[in-house]
Amino acid sequence: MTLTQLRYLVAIADAGCNITQAAERVHATQPGLSKQLKQLEDELGFQLFLRKGRSLEGLAPAGVKVIEHARRILAEAANIRSYAANERGEFRGRLLLATTHTQARYVLPKVIAEVTRRYPQISVDLFASGDAEVLEKLDEADFALVSSAGSMPSTNGVAIPLFRWQRVLLVPKTHALAGLSEAPSLAQLSRYPLISYESSNLPESSLQRAFASAGVTPQIAMTARDANLIEAYVRAGLGAGLLAEMAVRGRVDDDLKVIPAPPELPECITWAVVPRGRVLRDYALALLHGLAPQIDPRDLRRILEGNQSPDWPVPPRWQAD
Repeated sequence: MTLTQLRYLVAIADAGCNITQAAERVHATQPGLSKQLKQLEDELGFQLFLRKGRSLEGLAPAGVKVIEHARRILAEAANIRSYAANERGEFRGRLLLATTHTQARYVLPKVIAEVTRRYPQISVDLFASGDAEVLEKLDEADFALVSSAGSMPSTNGVAIPLFRWQRVLLVPKTHALAGLSEAPSLAQLSRYPLISYESSNLPESSLQRAFASAGVTPQIAMTARDANLIEAYVRAGLGAGLLAEMAVRGRVDDDLKVIPAPPELPECITWAVVPRGRVLRDYALALLHGLAPQIDPRDLRRILEGNQSPDWPVPPRWQAD
């Protein structure tokens, strides 16, 4: 049994038993992948996958257990490589971040630029998507960035509070809300179509809960993952945009106006989620510290290594530089 065989096994499972896709993921040939799988099954003495002819139909019960162990073995092997590279002072490699579109566009550019100046031999890959998909990518990523209203995200990883932020409204200057001298109430806002992030439609979202507590129902005219799309449809007249403050900070438009969101909407926190037990490369820790300079890097490393209990400082309010 080899690490290569285990890596191929996990790739096949993650590709939904599609050998072609699995081979592409691990940069191998289909015959080579199939050969390694057969050798592994021969060594173990049982089949890991259910088969129909030559096609793989799904995981066999024994295969499920083997893959659970294979994932842990591969994760520990990756930890050993990361630890060794840090000890050697080797600052080259790949940094994969799973993040939402808002963080990718408005928060990460400056921090990533600073880290790549310090570590010019690293490459950075961004996987930008919705919160649910971001957390699903956590097994592959160094860490993920997600946001929530108050409580930490539900995850098996270590959640690190980075900064707090508010939602704001973006409306045409001709919109009825643009003339208000203060933030509208939720009751006032419920009279107008809204354009917001895709999570706004979920019954458990903080937006839906806030409106329900106020005894009114929001008119969600449209949702999108990207703040630029929300802005485009605000300009098209579909409704008032409700989005993160960093997506509109410091802007001046002839046709749009930024106004405070209803105070009943709770403050949000952006979190970094690191897979539990993951040994991060020094450059990944540098990026985390760039996002949360209020946390001592030594404490951060000890907490991630499991040698210290988390006692995070209160995250600061997000500020544009």
